[in-house]
Amino acid sequence: MGCISHPKIAPDKVEERKYQVVMAKGCLKTNTLLVLPTGLGKTIIALYVTAEILEKGKKVLLLAPTKPLVEQHSTVFTELLYTSNVGVMNGLMKPDTRASIIESNDLIVSTPQSVANDLENGRYDLSDFGLVIYDEAHRGTGNYAYVKVAEYCNKGIISLGLTASPGSDIKKIEEVCLNLSLYKIDVRADDDPDVAPYIHDTYVNKIEVNIPKELLEIVDLLKGMLDHYFTELNNLHLTKPNWPASMTHMLMIGDSLQRRLARGERTATIYRGLTVQSICIKILHAISLAETQGVSVLRSYLTKLNEDALSTTGNKGGRELVLRKEYQEMWEAVSATKIEHPKISRIMSLVSQILNSDGSAKVMVFTQYRDTCDILMEKLSMVNGARVGKLIGQSKGGLKQKEQIEILNEFRRGNLNIIVATSVGEEGLDITSTNAVIFYEPVPSEIRTIQRRGRTGRKNDGEVFVLIAKDTMDEVFENSSKKKEDMMRSRLEKLNTELSFLKSKRAEKDQMNLGNF
Repeated sequence: MGCISHPKIAPDKVEERKYQVVMAKGCLKTNTLLVLPTGLGKTIIALYVTAEILEKGKKVLLLAPTKPLVEQHSTVFTELLYTSNVGVMNGLMKPDTRASIIESNDLIVSTPQSVANDLENGRYDLSDFGLVIYDEAHRGTGNYAYVKVAEYCNKGIISLGLTASPGSDIKKIEEVCLNLSLYKIDVRADDDPDVAPYIHDTYVNKIEVNIPKELLEIVDLLKGMLDHYFTELNNLHLTKPNWPASMTHMLMIGDSLQRRLARGERTATIYRGLTVQSICIKILHAISLAETQGVSVLRSYLTKLNEDALSTTGNKGGRELVLRKEYQEMWEAVSATKIEHPKISRIMSLVSQILNSDGSAKVMVFTQYRDTCDILMEKLSMVNGARVGKLIGQSKGGLKQKEQIEILNEFRRGNLNIIVATSVGEEGLDITSTNAVIFYEPVPSEIRTIQRRGRTGRKNDGEVFVLIAKDTMDEVFENSSKKKEDMMRSRLEKLNTELSFLKSKRAEKDQMNLGNF
């Protein structure tokens, strides 16, 4: 296959794919939300659109939510753009420095908050710009900085949103499109005829495990306490009939009580209801950790709960809970047991098999919790041939963005062949193609599921392994994600029709205003 030939794109560097060219040309005509699975070249489409705008003498602003993503885009565009200056900005720079970068470069890659602040403070404007690109555009809701930047884009500026998955919530997708002035949704999936020739197979394997007896006994003690407090909520007439004691139910009860409190209702029922609802949430979280993560992660959570209860600023509900006889009995069982979740041994076995079958193989393991991340890193380091790195976010003593970038570089170079990651490894980052992705647990979000899965099958066939503890929230989350993913495509197509209608109505209104003038 040939390469893209364009005055602004480095020759013989970018493979020409028909679907990318078609999508790029569409983006030049209409402000577009581009939905394309990870690995199919959203960045290349953005490159093509950027080159066209630069050729017309206009500047381009590319916004990305994190510094590692900004650095990644900067590296790619610097390598692939021809005769253009690429500038990088972030919030750590002085505003005058950013203004100078805007002035002296053709393409500016930046985190959004700094640009939003500069525009609000009148440091510069976007009058010289012909294109604004919003990477991970599904973030463009509420007060996120993308929304503020979009307010400063005049009608002559093309807006382009990029995402691997905007989700299945039609209202949120519509909000993103309206906030960022995107009037068309262009979607491609792996099975579309023009995309299929470039797809490598990804095989999804579901691995079910049984919870061991000792862990089930701990879960039973937790469920006994949950039944007690849920019955109390029921007696206070705060529950919904025939609804189970789920986290969703508890959050609804909490919202209802807070609204009543805000309206001035100060009764014993309200205050006791808030305390009991808080206790139920703590117990439900503990059950979920025991069933899906294991004893070590549960023990860590309960230790924090115990410390909080004993402190002078401790939560009233937490204090009541830890003083219960049933809780003390459960805590003793958790403290005494040495058993780990069977998922851990299964992952160790999987990684060992993958590395034994291919010495150059690379594997990503995803998990929800940092405690699980630490345990997996420790255990997988014992596997013969495994060189393990950890990829976690910045908060609470995590990895700085510079450290995250270095971990990914080590993975690309092959110095690491296993990365254990929390959600920071899911979104956007150009992680080198892996042979396998392992989900320690399913996640209920279709966005996160698609992003996790997209870390393999990019340059060669890949495998995805999803570990599921039977009869637990794992099964609920897996079903939820699958249903949302199935709904997403049809909802995007429906919304695309509505956006097209909205665009035509706005055009009529603008024309009428011009005529009146």
